[in-house]
Amino acid sequence: MSTGHQLTCAPGEPVSKHVNRKIDIALLPFLSLLYLLNGLDRSNVGNAETQGFTTDIGATPDDLNLAVSLFFITFVLLQPPSAAIGWGVFTVAHAFIRGPRALLAVRLMIGAFESGFYPTAIAYLSSFYCRYDLAVRIGLFYGQYAIAGAFSGSIGSAWFLTDEEQIFVTQRIIKDNAPFVDHEYGNDGIQKKRLTRRDIVETAKDWKLWFILVFNICASVPSQAFSVFMPMVVQGLGYSSIGANLMSVPPFVCGAIGLYLFALSSDHKKERGYHIITGICIALVGLIVTVTTQSHSAQYIGLCILLFGSYISAPLTVAWLSGNNPEPGKCSLVLGVNGFGNLAGVIGSQLYKKKHAPRYLTPFYATLGFVATALAGYIAYRYILKGINAKRLAMTNSMSAEDVEAERLDRTRYADAKWTFLYGL
Repeated sequence: MSTGHQLTCAPGEPVSKHVNRKIDIALLPFLSLLYLLNGLDRSNVGNAETQGFTTDIGATPDDLNLAVSLFFITFVLLQPPSAAIGWGVFTVAHAFIRGPRALLAVRLMIGAFESGFYPTAIAYLSSFYCRYDLAVRIGLFYGQYAIAGAFSGSIGSAWFLTDEEQIFVTQRIIKDNAPFVDHEYGNDGIQKKRLTRRDIVETAKDWKLWFILVFNICASVPSQAFSVFMPMVVQGLGYSSIGANLMSVPPFVCGAIGLYLFALSSDHKKERGYHIITGICIALVGLIVTVTTQSHSAQYIGLCILLFGSYISAPLTVAWLSGNNPEPGKCSLVLGVNGFGNLAGVIGSQLYKKKHAPRYLTPFYATLGFVATALAGYIAYRYILKGINAKRLAMTNSMSAEDVEAERLDRTRYADAKWTFLYGL
């Protein structure tokens, strides 16, 4: 008897589509708007620097690089204890910065207060959508980081789910995970023991998570770096300070378009790995065009190609990890650990320094190396998962229905480690 992870809510099911639309309207506009503000907080100093920000406050360009690095350090390390009020207060404090020490302190604190929003929002979304409904929603959410514009939507009468729809949402998640988890749920559909000690232990022991985290960091270097330094790179192509800020918009629009298209395709085809690998290849092409051509127009096109591919890997990796972790507690921890991918911002902020202007060739070549490493890592990761699936299929082909049920109830192997679980590729 062959078995594996089977979806219980087909994408074309009318009730599922109707409920998804209502959840989309209720959750995505607000979360996306918050993440847009989150992204603006990260990128604003880069736009300001094209008009002499560090000179005006009595700092140096290297102070800006250090400030951006400090932001990402606290952003990654302090993800749990974040606070919306502190986020707002220190964003306003930008207007009162005087000197490099104030700049470093403000960026450090903004990173601390913003840190919990992204992983918490992603974990929250993953509790509403099925395995292959999630990528496009994460794409819409994460895309606010790529495009400079307000995401709004009409939040009308469809805001609340009916009692029947609330039950449907919780039951489809329970059924989706039922072959691999044996937990007790309350009448409201919420798991009674959301996070256990074993979740923590199994997350720490999951070498696949730490393996892909390294390459997620490498793949995220261009998107994290250019979220701040794109205006300065564009300024190196001969544009004025105002023109550089305006001309930095189209590459980010390309990034958002690329992300949305790939997220839609990934959910539709129920595939993650090849979509991420293709996105990384597109980013590589953009980098090669940028560093090998002398024409400013060609370099600018290269930047657009680079950004088109750069924003694909991070959100699809989140969807990939979420779908491959049916245990809710472990899934939440895995998504939190994956937030360490933002360490790419520390790397990027130390690469694109003013001394490398106007071409920034050394930083571009370093970025090329990181992206090429990510490509090799993601190919290997998909190959590893495919090999594990092949072994499990060979094992489960001889299992009876009683054996499958015994495996579900057996706590020796946990969640995705169960023989009956097949990883999404």
